[in-house]
Amino acid sequence: MSYLVLARKYRSRDFESLVGQEHVVQALSNALTQQRLHHAYLFTGTRGVGKTSVSRILAKALNCTGADGQGGITAHPCGVCDACRDIDAGRFVDYVELDAASNRGVDEISQLLDQSVYKPVMGRFKVYMIDEVHMLSTTAFNAMLKTLEEPPEYLKFVLATTDPQKVPPTVLSRCLQFNLRPMAPQTVLEHLGTVLGAEQITAEPGALRLLARAARGSMRDALSLTDQAIAFGAGALTEAGVRQMLGAVDRTHAVRLINALAQGQGAEVVAAVNDLRGLGLSATGTLEEMAVLLQQMAVVQAVPDALDANDPDSAAAVRLSGRLPADDTQLLYSIVLHGRAELALAPDEYSGLVMVLLRMLAFRPPGAAAPAPSRPAEAPPPAPVAAPAAAMAPAPVPAPAPVEAAAPPVPRESVRPAAVAPAPSARVAPRSSEPPAWLDEQPFDGEGAGGSAISLEDAEAAAEASVVAPVARRPLPADKPAPVHVPTDLGTRWNDVVMQLCAAGAISALAREMAMQAQCLAVETLDGTPVWRLRVEREMLRSPALRDKVQAALAEFLKQPVRLEVEGGGTATDTPAQRAAAERLRRQAEAEQIIHNDPLVQTLMQQFKTARIVPGSVKFH
Repeated sequence: MSYLVLARKYRSRDFESLVGQEHVVQALSNALTQQRLHHAYLFTGTRGVGKTSVSRILAKALNCTGADGQGGITAHPCGVCDACRDIDAGRFVDYVELDAASNRGVDEISQLLDQSVYKPVMGRFKVYMIDEVHMLSTTAFNAMLKTLEEPPEYLKFVLATTDPQKVPPTVLSRCLQFNLRPMAPQTVLEHLGTVLGAEQITAEPGALRLLARAARGSMRDALSLTDQAIAFGAGALTEAGVRQMLGAVDRTHAVRLINALAQGQGAEVVAAVNDLRGLGLSATGTLEEMAVLLQQMAVVQAVPDALDANDPDSAAAVRLSGRLPADDTQLLYSIVLHGRAELALAPDEYSGLVMVLLRMLAFRPPGAAAPAPSRPAEAPPPAPVAAPAAAMAPAPVPAPAPVEAAAPPVPRESVRPAAVAPAPSARVAPRSSEPPAWLDEQPFDGEGAGGSAISLEDAEAAAEASVVAPVARRPLPADKPAPVHVPTDLGTRWNDVVMQLCAAGAISALAREMAMQAQCLAVETLDGTPVWRLRVEREMLRSPALRDKVQAALAEFLKQPVRLEVEGGGTATDTPAQRAAAERLRRQAEAEQIIHNDPLVQTLMQQFKTARIVPGSVKFH
C-alpha cells in the first residue's frame, strides 16, 4: 500500500477534529442544528487553514443518513454511512469540487449549472464546491449569478478563496462569508504533538517549535514540513536536524547581535556576521530570528509576565529586555523589518546584513560609546539675535521659513510715512519648506526703514491714514491670451450646435470630445445634402466610427440627412473647446477682480502689511 502523507491522513473529518477554527464550527453547527441553512457559503483564508475540509464536513452534515440509515441533517456526521464514506473518498456523485484556477471559463461553469436542474442521485442535497473562486472570469461570474441567488432547494453552493478582494460584490452579497484565521504557533505545535504521538514518532520540543513557526499559520504546511523532517531525520525529529533542514538561525546568534548592539560594540557586530558567513547561515533567517527576539523583548517590556515560562527561548528575551529602553527596542524592530526587504538589493546578502546592523548601531542605544569623529567637528553657526521690538508694538508675526533665493520685493504703494514702512529683507538659505504666500516679508517690528523707532502718535496716525486713504494695489497679472485666435461666424454656428447636442445627451465620451475639438471650415450643399467640413488635429479623434456617431446626432438635430467630412493637418483655431477655455479664463479673471475691488478686502490688506490674496484661492461658480 502506498504511503499516505500526513496532511491527507489527518485531514479533519468532522467539526470536532477541526483545529483552530472554533468561530466557524460554532456558527455552522448551530445553523445545522436549527435547520437554518443558507444556499451559498463563502470560506476565505490563507492556504492550508481548512477551507476544503470545512466544505467536505458541511457536505457530509447535509447528506448524512446515520449509522442506521434513518438519520437526517446533523452537526455531527456519523462518518460510517455511504454518504460520509463516499464524500471522504471523493466519489460521492452529488458532491462536486471544481478548481476554478484550471476551470475558470464560462463554458465550465455553464456545464456545471446545466447539471443543477437535475435532483440529487444519491444524497439529500447537491453540493457544488468551487475552490479559488476568485480565479473565475467575469463572464463565468455573470453566468452563475442568477443560479447562485435562487438555486433549487436541493442545491447548495460552497465557494472558497484565498483572495476575497477579487470576488465581485455581486457574488459576495449572495453568500454567507466565513473567514478562516491563520493558526497560532502554539495551536499548530499541539496538533503536531498529537499527530506524531499517533504515528509513534519521537520529537524534541525544540523541533516542534521550529516547525510550528515555519508553518506561518498553515496546518497543511506544518504537516508537510513534518513529513519532510521525518524523512530528513530517518524517523526522528531533533531540533538540530529540523534547524538544518529549514536553514533556521539559532537563537544564540540573534542574542549575540542584539547584545552587541545594546553595548555599541561595532567590532563584535562585524565579527558575528563573519561567523554567520563561515557557518553558511542565512542573512534573511538571521534578521527573522532577530525580529522574533525583539518582538518578545517588547512584549516583556510592556507586560513582564506575558511570555511562556516553559519556552526556553523566553529567558533570553527577558534578559535582553532590561538592556534596551522600550523605544530603542521598537526602533530596532522596525529597522530589522525594513532591512529584510533591502537584502535583495545589496551586492550580497551578508554585506546587506552588515549595513542593516550598522544602521542600528548608528543610532547608538544607551551604553554604546560614541564613535570617534574622523575630522574635527565644525563649530555650529551662531544663533540669530532677535531684533528688539518697541514697547507698544503689537506681537510680531513669526518669521517665514527661509527660501532658496532672494527675489526683489514686489513694489507696493502705501499711505504710511516712509519712516514707518520697514525695509524688506531677503535671505539665502537651503530650501526647507515653502513659506505661505502672506509671510514673504518681515513683520512690522516698530522701527522705521532707517532703523529708528517711531512714536506711538506716529503709529496711530499711520494706522488712521491707512484706513481712510485709497489703496493702490499692484496690478493684476495679465490674462493669458485666449486660445481662440481667429473667431469666425462658422465657429460660432458650430459651437452653438455642439453645445445643444451635448446638453441633449446626443453625443458623449469620445464622440463628444471629437465635436469639441473640431473646427468648422465650411458648410456646403452637394446634391441637396448639407456637407459640414471639420478640421480635427488629433488623429485618434478622426476615426470613421466617431465621425458616424457625430454625423448621426447632427442629422437627428437638424431633422435632415447631413454628411461630415473630417480632415487633419494644420491647427484648429476656433473650436468649442477653445471657446470654453477662453470663457473659463474670463470668468476667473472677473472673479479675481471682484475680490480685489472688495472694500473689506482692501481694508484688511491695508491693516496687515504682509497680507495678500493667495494665488489660485479664488474660484468662480
